[in-house]
Amino acid sequence: MLFKDKVIPAIRKIKDFEKVLESGHETIILLESRVSQLQNLVKYAHQYGKKIYVHADLISGLKADKYGIEFLTNNVKVDGIISTRGEVISLVKKQRIVAIQRLFALDSHALDHNLQICKRVNPDYIEILPAILPGIIKEVQEETGIPIIAGGLIRTEQDVKETIKNGAVAVTTSSNLLWEL
Repeated sequence: MLFKDKVIPAIRKIKDFEKVLESGHETIILLESRVSQLQNLVKYAHQYGKKIYVHADLISGLKADKYGIEFLTNNVKVDGIISTRGEVISLVKKQRIVAIQRLFALDSHALDHNLQICKRVNPDYIEILPAILPGIIKEVQEETGIPIIAGGLIRTEQDVKETIKNGAVAVTTSSNLLWEL
């Protein structure tokens, strides 16, 4: 199992990044950043023994194409990449780092479409949003055989527990109140 933490901090603000560096978490997900900051943030996180995963679609100034993914892998040295786009996940898989397909379960059509993408690109993990859909977590895991991470609308300790109970291997949250569960 790649993720030892059941709750994975998803960082949007630098002050939260600094707080997580001092925590016992092994993994950090960087949701938003600027390409000019990224290399230093990843280097700093690695100095603290943290693995850092970035959401390629949310990095300002980065085009999530072949060259952008090569830059993240070879220059920035991220440990993994998250994306909603299947073509990005395919590029990440070629770089031999962790690929996480983010999937929004908006309705049945979106879910079916995203499942087809996941089956085609075979990410290492699928992150389902929102996490508070217990039946969907089980359905996606059973249909794909890929471990599920769940995020979005996680507001309480009970939400975390229920999501894990329903089959997610970990929960991502930007709520720093839940990081120490």
